[in-house]
Amino acid sequence: MTSATAGHSEVPFLRVLGVSSAAAVGGFLFGFDSSVVNGAVDAIQGEFGLSDLVTGVAVAIALLGCALGAWFAGRLADRWGRKKVMLLGSALFIASSIGAGLTQTVWDLMLWRLIGGLGIGIASVIAPAYIAEIAPAKFRGALGSMQQLAITLGIFAALLSDAVLADSAGAAANTLWFGMEAWRWMFIVGVVPAVVYGVLSLTIPESPRYLVGRGRDAEAAQILAHVTGEPDPDGRVKQIHDTVKLESAASMKDIAGPAFGLHPLVWVGIWLAVFQQFVGINAIFYYSTTLWQSVGFSESASFVTSVITAVINVVMTFVAIGFVDRVGRRLLLLVGSVGMFVGLVMAAIAFTQVYDAVDDKGETVSMLPTSWGVLALIGANLFVVAFAASWGPVMWVMLGEMFPNRFRAVALGLCTAVNWISNFIISLMFPAAMGWVGPALVYTFFAVCAALSFFYVRARVPETKGMELEEMG
Repeated sequence: MTSATAGHSEVPFLRVLGVSSAAAVGGFLFGFDSSVVNGAVDAIQGEFGLSDLVTGVAVAIALLGCALGAWFAGRLADRWGRKKVMLLGSALFIASSIGAGLTQTVWDLMLWRLIGGLGIGIASVIAPAYIAEIAPAKFRGALGSMQQLAITLGIFAALLSDAVLADSAGAAANTLWFGMEAWRWMFIVGVVPAVVYGVLSLTIPESPRYLVGRGRDAEAAQILAHVTGEPDPDGRVKQIHDTVKLESAASMKDIAGPAFGLHPLVWVGIWLAVFQQFVGINAIFYYSTTLWQSVGFSESASFVTSVITAVINVVMTFVAIGFVDRVGRRLLLLVGSVGMFVGLVMAAIAFTQVYDAVDDKGETVSMLPTSWGVLALIGANLFVVAFAASWGPVMWVMLGEMFPNRFRAVALGLCTAVNWISNFIISLMFPAAMGWVGPALVYTFFAVCAALSFFYVRARVPETKGMELEEMG
């Protein structure tokens, strides 16, 4: 390849990278909203005098909004266009951040978190779908992983801002600025990335597939040539036309099939979505501060531990981006399942050593001997390493690309909604389960799910590396 040719090929890639990064800011909001509540959980529970179960509802109710937003996002995107739906997600999250920060009762806190969930659910579908539609096949795995990278950066930003705000106030429940407690500011900070997302969504081109579906072929061809470097944009537009004719009329009946009423490939997507949550990743990122305090860590040490875990999550996502288009999706998922299983088993074993002790105030508290605490930390972080390098990004890549165009929007919406509902179940039950059966059995359950995910991938999940969307199914 000549230097001129190399330079020509680099320019479209940089353009696609820039556009994909802008769309993936929706993933940043996803990660931020998922984890910002982490630092506020104990303060909210104390502020409103909540039981463990009601606390779980207050945390998890946003995920019901996410499931609802995900369910309708595909159809809204097909009707309004990808950019307008991104703007809607931004507006909903701005409203939620302000409302949650100013809440006066747990009930309106739940309402605002539900509204924010609608926005995050929309963003969680639109980002991978848009990136899959704009990215050339040879880069699609890496660019699709931008969604998960943005999620991990959002988690890191949320946990870091939580730690900084709690440290500035002395504790999350203490007053910080303008007579408002630090935990309220943790939510309000979310306005910043939501505004950035809204502004960036105005700067990116519309999806070529949406434009073709609206008969705007010339615009679609121009975007394909300018942004993706497509050598034959008119030919690709014709190819998209052939599949969009089927896709435009897609409905639930199009994903019907012989496997318990659904197309077998839809079941693959559903189980990928379930396993990604049932291994317990969001028990780490929603409740890690509370978890580590429950086994004897101080509040400040718990915040620091959570931030370190979030950094590991970000770093390992880069590993996935580097390998997903080289080694393929299936191998990363299989290796990730093994790594998650080992880490979760280590944590579960360590948590069997939790014991009750009396603190300086004469109160009974749970403690973990230092050596076992180290093992728990190593196990939990090994789990995060394995997840971030595999199941975290690869599930989103596969959901964005694995379905035939004729029903991709409907299938993606359904599978993403299932992912959010699975997230809701784990997030709702985790605080109560920790009290009912203890952390050792909870993490044993997560380990069993990690083991099952390995066998499921080996038996059922197809490889989609290097295939054009028009070739799927």
